[in-house]
Amino acid sequence: MPDFRREQQHGGLVAGVDEVGRGPLAGPVVAAAVVFARGVPDDLAAVIDDSKKLKPALREAIAERLPHVPGVAIGVGAASTAEIDRINIYHASHLAMQRAVARLPVRPDHVLVDGNKIPDFGCSAEAIVGGDGVSLSIAAASIMAKVVRDRIMARLNVRWPDYGWEKNAGYGTAVHRRALLQTGVTPHHRKTFGTVRQQLEHLKTETRA
Repeated sequence: MPDFRREQQHGGLVAGVDEVGRGPLAGPVVAAAVVFARGVPDDLAAVIDDSKKLKPALREAIAERLPHVPGVAIGVGAASTAEIDRINIYHASHLAMQRAVARLPVRPDHVLVDGNKIPDFGCSAEAIVGGDGVSLSIAAASIMAKVVRDRIMARLNVRWPDYGWEKNAGYGTAVHRRALLQTGVTPHHRKTFGTVRQQLEHLKTETRA
């Protein structure tokens, strides 16, 4: 389980940052930054974990509570599918993380980032592989990013129901891939990603034929 030792060791305002949505075939990549300026309440610390390990209902409950924790600061940023296609998913993920930190209502002294690469945040930063299982701030950020992105994909699903985005969040499940073949590519698909790009090339071939 993650704890608060990394934040306490550094001192000052420490932001945990994580992103969600590198792998899906559709939708934005979303990042969140979380600062616990007064620490984490014990009962909340007991349930915060890597978002992938939590059931959706618990993620939602934590995300609803986080903004009301005394001393907490939250920033959320995203990079669109157009940006992903233009600058690639790696750089788009960093852009989303930079936007999340920039949207914090406070300026952090230090940033803890999940992963092994550090974007330029304009302050000191540290990359932690598996950070969402180590740092409570990063784990909280992973929960916020996941909940926000899932909500975005559920809203998009209302307009584009064939792809099952309310359940698969844009990942390449069998339902999603079948809809790509039967319904085609939407404006929210990442056109530089292999499965989507192949479908576009197939459609171009059919058109020429």
